[in-house]
Amino acid sequence: MRMLTDFPASARSRIHGVLLDLDDTLTTGGRLTSDAYFALERLYDAGLITVLVTGRPAGWCDHIARMWPVRAVVGEGGSLCFWRDAHTHRLRQMYVDPAEVRRRNRAALVDIANRILAEVPGCAISSDQPYRECDLAIDWCEDVARLPMEKVDRILALMRESGLNAAASAGHVNGWFGDYDKLGMTRRFFHEILGIDLDAQRESFVYLGDSPNDCPMFRFFPHSIGVANVMDVRDRLTHAPTYITARRSGDGFCEAVAALFEVR
Repeated sequence: MRMLTDFPASARSRIHGVLLDLDDTLTTGGRLTSDAYFALERLYDAGLITVLVTGRPAGWCDHIARMWPVRAVVGEGGSLCFWRDAHTHRLRQMYVDPAEVRRRNRAALVDIANRILAEVPGCAISSDQPYRECDLAIDWCEDVARLPMEKVDRILALMRESGLNAAASAGHVNGWFGDYDKLGMTRRFFHEILGIDLDAQRESFVYLGDSPNDCPMFRFFPHSIGVANVMDVRDRLTHAPTYITARRSGDGFCEAVAALFEVR
């Protein structure tokens, strides 16, 4: 990882869009600051394609897609994407799985959740689980006392033993049926809705994140950026971001946005 100041001005001047994680990348300590929101709005108003890519639930994505200055929200780790149609101003949605599969999977996830709660004392089903459509989120530090990483690893193992894919984020361990991740749904939205081939234009976008579940995005985008708190989990990253900000969380996001506007 190189410092953000090493991001060449010539490359920054060719950036057409910003994709970013939500928790501890845009937010700070669970809160969205006015500075971070202003930076997000600044990107949107300048015409940059701005997409949130998060593990947060469908219920949150519905609100964000309708009311925040973003082009779309990829949610629940890549199982869905919500966006506000530019012409009709109505919410539109796409999912990896059809409705019947999602209903069947939700029932199976209840049994898996109960096993995890019984075997890993101190964890809890995330408080945002009622708003989820596709995945299971187990809280390991958001609304419960922070668990040691050994217990986080045990939750991951239990999910995988149950046939789920799994990844840890800043506050949750997420598990889901299927092979999707944040990158797959992002590619699909860009191709089907925006008519953009991300594989051909990946150097025109930056991705910002802070967690192991951001690794597919860090690997894909040459101009990936980790906010400084990504260093807290550097030993758990399978792929590191190219650059790192000097500041943490939402302040790091603001730092990255300022660096982009320096050359616009």
